[in-house]
Amino acid sequence: MSILSEPATTVAERRASGFQPIAAYGLLADCTSAALVDSDGSIDWLCMPHYDSPALFARILDPNAGHWSIAPVGACTSERRYVPGTLAIETTFTTATGSVRLIDAMAFAPGQRGHDLGRNAPHEVLRLVEGVTGSVEMTMELAPRPEYGLVRPLFRMEDEGGRTFGGPNQIAVSAGVPAAIEDATMRATFSVGEGEQVGFGLHWAAAESERPIACAPENVAARIADVVEGWRSWEAEHDVYEGSRKELVRLSTRVLKGLTFRPTGAIVAAPTCSLPEGVGGERNWDYRYAWIRDASLTTEALYIGACSDEAEEFVSFMTSAAGGRASGGSLQIMYGIRGEHDLSERELTHLRGWRDSRPVRVGNGAWNQTQLDVYGELLSALHIYQGRLGELHPEIQAFVADLADTAAGRWRETDSGIWEMRGEPRHHLSSKVLCWTALDRAVKLAPKLGEHAKVHEWAAERDRIRDAILERGWSEAKQAYAQSFDADELDAAALLMVTYGFLPATDPRMRSTIEAVARELTEEGMVLRYRNEEGLNADGLSGEEGTFAVCTFWLVSALAKAGEIGRAEELFEQLVGHSNDLGLLGEEIDTATGEQLGNFPQAYSHIGFITAAYDIDQARAGRS
Repeated sequence: MSILSEPATTVAERRASGFQPIAAYGLLADCTSAALVDSDGSIDWLCMPHYDSPALFARILDPNAGHWSIAPVGACTSERRYVPGTLAIETTFTTATGSVRLIDAMAFAPGQRGHDLGRNAPHEVLRLVEGVTGSVEMTMELAPRPEYGLVRPLFRMEDEGGRTFGGPNQIAVSAGVPAAIEDATMRATFSVGEGEQVGFGLHWAAAESERPIACAPENVAARIADVVEGWRSWEAEHDVYEGSRKELVRLSTRVLKGLTFRPTGAIVAAPTCSLPEGVGGERNWDYRYAWIRDASLTTEALYIGACSDEAEEFVSFMTSAAGGRASGGSLQIMYGIRGEHDLSERELTHLRGWRDSRPVRVGNGAWNQTQLDVYGELLSALHIYQGRLGELHPEIQAFVADLADTAAGRWRETDSGIWEMRGEPRHHLSSKVLCWTALDRAVKLAPKLGEHAKVHEWAAERDRIRDAILERGWSEAKQAYAQSFDADELDAAALLMVTYGFLPATDPRMRSTIEAVARELTEEGMVLRYRNEEGLNADGLSGEEGTFAVCTFWLVSALAKAGEIGRAEELFEQLVGHSNDLGLLGEEIDTATGEQLGNFPQAYSHIGFITAAYDIDQARAGRS
């Protein structure tokens, strides 16, 4: 008699289209790089040795661009979870003959604990198959395709596995069962009975390095157990949120920690590139870089959920990346994870793109845009962490003052706005609000700035910005604050006026703006960034996009602060319902299909999880 409780299909049948839904993936990370593994046990995205390195596996963007799958041969169902307190994924396959458990993790240095996670990462992926009940026939297929699928390396059997030769790097693979290599692909078929374990390891090394050695199959279980303890030690040291949504916040803080680049303190916006904002469209970007906006908000969210030590490293990274100055155009909106300035964008024409969404882009052309919001976002994070940062180093003092001076001197300019619009620059309302924020926080930080403080100058310019926003940002036609000065288009970024304390949510005009966003910028309750008009898009791009998760969270927070706690909680739960089975969220939701879109998982979205949960808690406690 079959032990299956529901109809089952083979993994091959489930992959008939060549592409998995974006939400099918789970994140593995070692605070240096990341992998995405799908619900059927296939690693379809892996960049080594760093987040922004060319992918070794990129099947998520093209069926022929490399993968590493381990799954039952026959029909099966699967369910998965994160091993509690970690970013190790446990997938249980159930078949007609038994069940097996697959545990996947990216390794830390042996014995690494707490804040040290990610130091000197060994660049290893560990996979363990455990028999749970009965006996299950399994198949393993490993197809390394370096440089985003462009290279088919020479792949030879060696010892208990294989090794690649040639190309830009080398990998060693260990397999706890007999395997064979043909056409640059390693394959194995094996059976696992109850209580049995089979280990697999992959170790990356640079082309010029000594021969890499993968973790021995018999040691994989112990190494994964060490990774689990490493993650749990970090959470034990940093877990400070005690609200009603503790598990959601815990997961989101682990995701944000996983997206930090431990060697420099940078924080990536997402671990992927070119997962589209609209199926078949051109809105496909590379998010494997450190945006000032996203990273600053990540440190703020970690303050709520994890009281993070990462803030000091991020501040140091941003100060050094900008050369200690903000003036003269030296502060970019984003940097490479090692502080690179030139992030020139190019297209990978050999890749189909997820569900044929082209072009596939690496690099990001927004690196040299003007976005005046960055001064406020960075100074807001610095202000929040001032207690933890202690006495500011003289270089940091000068940098803070230069940020404020630059905001004061440039706020009257047009820019591309926080959405990185590729159309004509505008006087974006959100940019003005963040310039106000920069000066407001600089005034509050002044006692720590010594001779660099310019309290009266900064306060006067802050007030001039406020007057301009209140006068020119308001749309009589929409009875709301608009996307840009002297305009009527709406933009969800107007909700940041509440986030940064420019206006309270209870202010009559702010309440009207909140309702206008809820009424005119939503689809099925979920919030769009702004409305696109074909041929007239302010962002300079064609096509449509999904609703933005973080914008919906902004609406949740604004409603909570306005006293609409019931509405806030209902919308929060609706958005939580769109996360995948592991609790992960990408950038956008297609409300027509319920599918997740955009790069995945998205730091911005998990920031929203944390801050919206906190704002609901505060409103419930009467502290909004």
